[in-house]
Amino acid sequence: MAITNIESYADLLNAAKAQPEAQRLLFVFTCAELPDDHTDDQKKSFLARRGGALAPVMCVDKLPEELGDFSDLVAESRRTGIRWDVVFVAAMSGIAGIPPTADEAEQPLLLMVEAIKNGHTGNFLAFNTEGEMVVLSSAANENLP
Repeated sequence: MAITNIESYADLLNAAKAQPEAQRLLFVFTCAELPDDHTDDQKKSFLARRGGALAPVMCVDKLPEELGDFSDLVAESRRTGIRWDVVFVAAMSGIAGIPPTADEAEQPLLLMVEAIKNGHTGNFLAFNTEGEMVVLSSAANENLP
């Protein structure tokens, strides 16, 4: 996806739809957790909702045309019964006007999950449960919004 000025989920969908090649969006939903080897300071930050690690809990791929506004995404995710705090989003480009298939998205989704587990989130957009874009510290998900 070409770099555009994305400041919201709506901007993301509009940018995906405006790309010269058809897109498939990849979503990895994560839940904040306290690592087993946490320090007392990390525990205090976590309890104040300012720290912790983000653990992937579910993922899905969607065509932009399959998505409504952010509240629709939240409602669909809530029907799974799985709690989440931050969703990471990436995009895949198709070829010759044909978007990538769900099968073609499987491996990139797995790679995205592994990157997030390892704290490498800089290549993804991130949104909290309210639909606000968030920027995480580079300290391997040390700070949550």
